[in-house]
Amino acid sequence: MTLSTQRSTVSKALWIGAVAGLAGGLAEIVWISGFMSVVGGDAARVASEVTATVAPSLGAASGAVALGLVVHMGLALGLGVLVAMILRSAFPRLAGTFTEAGILVLALAGVWATNFFVVLPMMNPAFVHIVPLPVSFVSKILFGVSAAAVFWFSARRRA
Repeated sequence: MTLSTQRSTVSKALWIGAVAGLAGGLAEIVWISGFMSVVGGDAARVASEVTATVAPSLGAASGAVALGLVVHMGLALGLGVLVAMILRSAFPRLAGTFTEAGILVLALAGVWATNFFVVLPMMNPAFVHIVPLPVSFVSKILFGVSAAAVFWFSARRRA
């Protein structure tokens, strides 16, 4: 593989990952907002707690909700890029297959488990209890499914 081919492959993986991450992050926002609306919860509190997780002093600030959404989407973008770089570099032959989609969804389930059982209990224990664990799990699976759809469509476009 030539250097220009490698650069092109990396560039495509970055682009696919960014779009996949944004799609996944948006799917999570829609799911959690819808759930909170149905149960009479406060979706804005979820966004504020995202802010409080990364910057505790800003969790109650007037812009905490907007900042939480920006942080969430930034993390989603980074996660999408990371997963795309790993999957498309390590398993290029799986591009656009159900196996790739399955690996992606399983990877996101692993991210959820790490977040809700390791990271968040240390950084912001209150966050873990805002949304029921099964609902937050579905959120992350929807991220994976949305990202997998982007991966699938990108592979089909190239074929």
